[in-house]
Amino acid sequence: MRRALVATGVALALLFLGPVRARAQQAAPVETDPWFGHDKALHFAASGSLAVVAYAGASLATDHRPTRVVAAASFALGLGIAKEVWDLSGHGDASWRDLTWDVVGTTAGVLIAYAIDRALDRAIARLWGPSAGRPKTPVTDP
Repeated sequence: MRRALVATGVALALLFLGPVRARAQQAAPVETDPWFGHDKALHFAASGSLAVVAYAGASLATDHRPTRVVAAASFALGLGIAKEVWDLSGHGDASWRDLTWDVVGTTAGVLIAYAIDRALDRAIARLWGPSAGRPKTPVTDP
């Protein structure tokens, strides 16, 4: 039940990460790869969304929060790096700035998912007691 609630809460967070739009800042000389271009907002939003979804998926597999964080960050950053390698191989314009926004978006997504996970855990503990939703420690006979 706890995992389903966490997954639902994290999925709801996707609504907040949905369409992020940024306006390009106009510098005096026009840059070919501005720090705040439209594509940077897309990198941020995509990486953040991927991290949230990966955290939710990891919550179905494990109750260990550090493992969830590592899984989410690895998944989102791995795809961001793969995209830049794909661009570098001649299919687009590789950019360190894009990768930077992937890191920022991944960090934001992991932090949002982690915060939702903790908030849901606390809410469940208040409603049903401190051990609700947590796996029971097996009792072994000596």
